[in-house]
Amino acid sequence: MTTDTPARLLQLLSLLQTPREWPGGELADRLGVSRRTVRRDIDRLRELGYPVQATLGADGGYRLVAGKAMPPLVLDDEEAVAIAVGLRAGAGHAVEGVDEASVRALAKLEQVLPSRLRHRVSTLQAATTPLTSGDGASIAPETLTVMASTVAGRERLRFAYRAKDGVDSRRVVEPYRLVSTGRRWYLVAYDLDRDDWRTFRVDRVSEPFATGARFAPRELPTGSAAEYLRQSMYQRQETYEVVVTFAADADVVAAKVPGWLGVPEPVGEGRCRLRATVGDAVEWMAVRLALTGVEFTVHEPEELVSAVRELGGRLSRAGGVGGG
Repeated sequence: MTTDTPARLLQLLSLLQTPREWPGGELADRLGVSRRTVRRDIDRLRELGYPVQATLGADGGYRLVAGKAMPPLVLDDEEAVAIAVGLRAGAGHAVEGVDEASVRALAKLEQVLPSRLRHRVSTLQAATTPLTSGDGASIAPETLTVMASTVAGRERLRFAYRAKDGVDSRRVVEPYRLVSTGRRWYLVAYDLDRDDWRTFRVDRVSEPFATGARFAPRELPTGSAAEYLRQSMYQRQETYEVVVTFAADADVVAAKVPGWLGVPEPVGEGRCRLRATVGDAVEWMAVRLALTGVEFTVHEPEELVSAVRELGGRLSRAGGVGGG
C-alpha cells in the first residue's frame, strides 16, 4: 500500500499512461487504496492538467486521453532506458529524422537519469550495432548532448577540432544550431577567434566543454541554419544541379527524400520532378534515390546518370541477374 500521496499520484499516473482503460477496482487494488481514494487522486491529476477520462459502468474505468498541452511524463526504469537507448542510437549515427529536438530531449533525459540507469543505457548501447544507411561517421552521443545543451542555454562552447586536412585546433564558439544531413551532424556557430560564422562536422569534434559563459544570440547571415550549412558546403566543393523525375505524386516523394534536397513539383498526374543542388558525392545520391522505393529517371547531371547505371548493374549482379 502506498500511503504517501505524491508517490501514489506518480504511480497512478504511470499506470494511466499505458494506452488502455483501467477499471477503478483494478487501480484501487494496484495502489492498495479504496476506490474513493482513487477518485480523489484522479481529481488531483485533472487539477494538474492531466486529461483523465472516466467511463460509466458497473465498475467504471479511467484512461488518459490526448490534451491540448503535454504535462510532465512519468516513465518507469525500463521505459526510460528504452527511450534513452533509442535516442542515443539515432543521434550517434545521424539517422534521418533525428534532429536537434531529439538530441535536446536526450540531453534532458540523461540529465535526470539515476546513475544506475545511465550505466544500463551505456551497457546496452555498447552491445548494440545499428544498421544505418550512408557512410556517415559514428559520433559519441555525449558530444551531441553537450552541444545541444549549450545551444538551448545560449552558452559558449569550447572544443578541440580536427579539420579535413588533419590540422588540430582549439575553438571557442557561440553555438547556434545542430543540423543533421541524414549522414552527418554539423554545428553552426559563431567562431569567436575567427570573428565569423563557421560550420563544424561533429564527428571531428572532441573534448566539448560548456564554459558556463552566456551570450546574446547573433543574427545568422541566412534565414536558417540548414540553409547556411548548405551554402557553406557548396562554397567549399564542386556541386551538381540534379534533375530527377519520379513516377509518383509530389507529396509521396516529399515524404521519402530529405527536406534539404528541396520540394518535388508535380509535372503531371502521378509524376513529379525534383531539382536540387548537391555536392560531389554523386554515388551517395544514387543510393539515396534508390532508397525512396519509387521509380525514377535521372536527367542531369551525367555523372549521376552514370552512378545510377553502375549501381543498378552492381545490384543486378549481386542478385544473380545477367550472369557473371
